[in-house]
Amino acid sequence: MNFGGIIKQSLVDYPGEIAAVLFTRGCNMRCPFCHNPQLLIKTKNDGAALTGLEEVLRFLKERQGFLDAVVISGGEPTLNEELPEAIKRIKSLGYLVKLDTNGTNAVMVERLLREGLLDYVAMDIKAPVEFKSYLRACGRLSSHDFFQIRNSIHLLNNLSDIKVEFRSTLIPLLHTPGDVEEMARYIKGADRYTLQQFNPRVTLDPSYGEIVPFSKGEMEDMAELCRAYVHEVRVVNI
Repeated sequence: MNFGGIIKQSLVDYPGEIAAVLFTRGCNMRCPFCHNPQLLIKTKNDGAALTGLEEVLRFLKERQGFLDAVVISGGEPTLNEELPEAIKRIKSLGYLVKLDTNGTNAVMVERLLREGLLDYVAMDIKAPVEFKSYLRACGRLSSHDFFQIRNSIHLLNNLSDIKVEFRSTLIPLLHTPGDVEEMARYIKGADRYTLQQFNPRVTLDPSYGEIVPFSKGEMEDMAELCRAYVHEVRVVNI
């Protein structure tokens, strides 16, 4: 398995742990506000830009005792059939593993959970969980992927043995306070919901670079709406 990038040390991507972050290439969505557009397409001819699993494992062996965890993000990691084996090898070194996912491969997520390969899952919720709203927010979406998203939410919202976090990037063009409350209502009972302030500096759709993000006050107001449904709501501002 190859990776499209690595952050060698992060204090924010796995809360409470010092982590390395691995980025996979390829995604089945085209969210106009995507902040990692360089990772959307998985090609066969850019090997020089990729980091192989063996190289990653050598790095992680060198950092044993300093790093606590590995975060696998993307792109969309669950599109990679080699993911379970890669995580097994990472966990064999004693690392905690967190998965960042858009939820479109509930089958893979369930397999990883069943095999005890995940310690933390963070799933994005792009919009109110209704097909047209979701399609507008993520650029492209099949009915199958939407069905998988709903399955993933249901699966993750009924787990108690690992950490689960839902998160949404909020954009004035796509979300109203009522939408945000509806998203929180859909995951009612969840332990954690993170609201992320939109960053216009890097976007897949250049026109989104002209959008003014919600203010910190507006973000806090929407977080307060969510607290009626979710145990812990936090705001991440740029």
